[in-house]
Amino acid sequence: MTRIFVKLGGSLLTDKTARYAARHDVLARLAREVAIARGACPDLELVLAHGSGSYGHVAARETGYDRERGHRDVLAYARVAAAAATLNSLVRAALLAADVPAVSLPPSASALVKEGRIVRLAWDPFARILTWGGVPLTYGDVALTAVGGTIVSTEVVLTALAEHLPPTRLILLTDVPGVFAHPPTGKTPPPLLEKITPTTWPHQREGVRGARGTDVTGGMVRKVEQMLALVERFPDIEVLIASGHTPGILAQALQGEDVVGTRITRG
Repeated sequence: MTRIFVKLGGSLLTDKTARYAARHDVLARLAREVAIARGACPDLELVLAHGSGSYGHVAARETGYDRERGHRDVLAYARVAAAAATLNSLVRAALLAADVPAVSLPPSASALVKEGRIVRLAWDPFARILTWGGVPLTYGDVALTAVGGTIVSTEVVLTALAEHLPPTRLILLTDVPGVFAHPPTGKTPPPLLEKITPTTWPHQREGVRGARGTDVTGGMVRKVEQMLALVERFPDIEVLIASGHTPGILAQALQGEDVVGTRITRG
């Protein structure tokens, strides 16, 4: 059995500079690649997740979400939840169209957050869907706190799941081919950081810049740091950050083939 977590980035699935703008062609292609990999690897256990892109992030901005204080009121919380769920329904529809048995499991249904961490999450439905041969589908979502509501990134959700269903690999597909060593300065793309570890990151961080478009969860720097925390807690996990715009890359990565990207490991 091989268990892999995959996050499809919001910047990959949507145009984050626009409002509620899904890339349906990308969704359909990635769904077909998941189907190909599942057909080629019968022992693959797959947990799929995705960011909220121009749905949840834009709704959060429009309703006055603040990273320190959370949601303004319960109506704002509900509007952001609805936006995130709308994108999830599109992702699920694309997967089902490719005959991938995706079952949506929203974090907001059971998650409780304290100091930025999920301290409670119903993980048993994920395990049962996997045992049944299905593909649990989750996403960046709203979640309750002791005093109101907040937003949890997909990486935070997957980290909480890893405590109960540890994967061997976590694949983050984005709209870039990995983590660039420095920002682009001309037509030639900058080099990729092929590997990041807790030891190398303090020096590498200087050149990495954050997300483009609207992002209320911290951009690339934050994602790398979340993944570094993950591999420090679970040393056997390898994280791959790669471009989902490259046709075939998801199917190849799921089948264990070597692909272009940035790898994050314990050391």
